[in-house]
Amino acid sequence: MSDFCRDQGPRPTLYESSRPGARCLRPPACDSAGISAAALFGAYARTSPPALPQVSELEIMRHYDHLARMNFGVDTGSYPLGSCTMKYNPRINEVAARLPGFAQLHPAQPDSTVQGALRLMYELQEDLAAASGLPGVSLQPAAGAHGEYTALMVFRAALTATGNPRKKVILPDTAHGTNPASVAMAGYDVVTVPSTEGGLVDMEALRAALDKDTAAFMLTNPNTVGIFDPQILEITRAVHEVGAFAYCDGANLNAILGITRPGDLGFDALHINLHKTFSTPHGGGGPGAGPLCVSAALAPYLPGPVAARNSEGTYERMTPSASIGRVRAALGNFAVFVRAYTYIKALGAEGLKGVAEQAVLSANYLRVCLQDSFPVAYDRICMHEFVLSGARLKAETGVSTLDIAKRLLDYGFHPPTIYFPLIVNEAMMFEPTETEPLAALDALADALKTMAEEAKTDPELLKSAPHTTPVRRLDEAQAARNPNLRVVHRFCS
Repeated sequence: MSDFCRDQGPRPTLYESSRPGARCLRPPACDSAGISAAALFGAYARTSPPALPQVSELEIMRHYDHLARMNFGVDTGSYPLGSCTMKYNPRINEVAARLPGFAQLHPAQPDSTVQGALRLMYELQEDLAAASGLPGVSLQPAAGAHGEYTALMVFRAALTATGNPRKKVILPDTAHGTNPASVAMAGYDVVTVPSTEGGLVDMEALRAALDKDTAAFMLTNPNTVGIFDPQILEITRAVHEVGAFAYCDGANLNAILGITRPGDLGFDALHINLHKTFSTPHGGGGPGAGPLCVSAALAPYLPGPVAARNSEGTYERMTPSASIGRVRAALGNFAVFVRAYTYIKALGAEGLKGVAEQAVLSANYLRVCLQDSFPVAYDRICMHEFVLSGARLKAETGVSTLDIAKRLLDYGFHPPTIYFPLIVNEAMMFEPTETEPLAALDALADALKTMAEEAKTDPELLKSAPHTTPVRRLDEAQAARNPNLRVVHRFCS
């Protein structure tokens, strides 16, 4: 039985536990010198109490502790979510982000009163510049997609300064889904070029698409199927030959830290997901940060202000000379910066290189362990992630990739990314990350091998999975079509 089922028997909801008069807090009577709530709040004053459950503090604490035990995250089990780097983040970084001197600052304070925060941001900018090989850095973008959009606006500003903003941006068919959305939002047309059977950019198709109307080529390298494109120098040269910019989606930076730098590969810009690569737990919409690193030629166009050190050795907010303007309040998501800064300083250059080496080793170890049970979509040494195909198993047993994902929950593992990339039939994308120990990788491999055998002997077991989670399999199509549908939870017995 999976650990998922611990302490998960049927429990009433807070509303079902509600009883008149129960309270978490009984504040003293309001003494407002005879001033009524209506006089204080006018039309916003309540005429009746809110319809909230009435429970004691102990009951509400037990309720939320129970919900937390039902949850699944990196702290409770392996989370090999391909293309998302869901890894363990050291708790010392959380402690640093909560230090009162950081947590209680206000972005409107004068620079003289926030020298420590400005110094941290300045040094983080310098560290990210060193890691990326791109000297201009703005910390403002709020996440990866926001960093992509900001880069495209920087490209547009730089091209407009030459008299022609151009019309289109080229993407490979392995691009992250946010890439075309960012391109459209920036006012460019999206042009997609195919990949080769080996998962690399089709150079012939790229050269045919490149022309004087091209503003940029956006590439994730290592790409979305976990392969580092060995043509990269040829790619960036071809892009530059038509006067366009080469953009690197930094979602997969975890694979190359300290080994190679996007700037050295010919890229003009890179966004970095601090919440993936540099230690902020992410998921469920945030928190995030997607700093943008650019070449020296593009640095004047970065969104401002940025943190700068002046001739007197103190720190201040400075706006680049041709800045596109703000893209985020203040200088960005400061708590994420503190976590990233702590992570970088704790590991140092060699430690960051070790992150990439271990992530690549873990992915290749797991790939080899599983290749006999599930065909590898691209049968070659991968980087931080790899893609398996469940097509053969489905043809033989009727068990789909979705069934595999559901059954994994019974074994205590979060499912990988499934049905992506679209160019792989019944795709399963695994990214084990550098933080998973060997025993966890072996356990995941053993579970998947066992499931491949279960599919042959008892396919219905997988088709009706999961069996040990707090909520059994839902009608996902119905839930997607009707978000207001009330779901009846069936709990473990």
